[in-house]
Amino acid sequence: MSLRLGDLAPNFEADTTQGRINFYDWLGDSWAMLFSHPADFTPVCTTELGKTALLKGDFAKRNVKVIAVSVDDLESHNRWVPDINEVNNVEMNFPIIADSDRNVATLYDMIHPNASEKTTVRSVFVIGPDKKIKLTLTYPASTGRNFLELLRVIDSLQLTANYQVATPADWQDGDDVIVVPAVSTADAEVKFPKGLNIVKPYLRYTPQPNK
Repeated sequence: MSLRLGDLAPNFEADTTQGRINFYDWLGDSWAMLFSHPADFTPVCTTELGKTALLKGDFAKRNVKVIAVSVDDLESHNRWVPDINEVNNVEMNFPIIADSDRNVATLYDMIHPNASEKTTVRSVFVIGPDKKIKLTLTYPASTGRNFLELLRVIDSLQLTANYQVATPADWQDGDDVIVVPAVSTADAEVKFPKGLNIVKPYLRYTPQPNK
């Protein structure tokens, strides 16, 4: 069965390029982005892991740990890492899970037989400190992910987890946000002292409360 938003993320133990981990212990009190790639030594994946390494500081600022997985073994990962470093002018700074037994891929439903019976699709799971799944995305193998968009979504997830707001279309960190319908206008005027812009009774904007 596919994992859904709000489900508890399955725990697992696995070997990685940074040693053996228990996923929950590795996660600790942080957020996590677990993302799969179809195979080692493939062109799109090489750019994706390099981009993630370049952005690791941006993820860290948001208390997000990043970890990748594919069904290749640890030896293959370790032979591939120098290519990632060379092509992207980075040093790999986050772990890649070796999943040759497909344990993680199966737990997280990362193999879609109609796309490929052997390799993982480009799945993304954002997991909160409560170990619950906050976001799922699936891309085909031919399409590389937009990691700046993933950072934007994480900003929204973290903001909306702490305040009774939602983020509108194309929202960027610092833009106005929407007061959720569960908050009355009278309560919103108290809760959001920066002010309200009432476009419709159900559509009320307020400046981002944590800025």
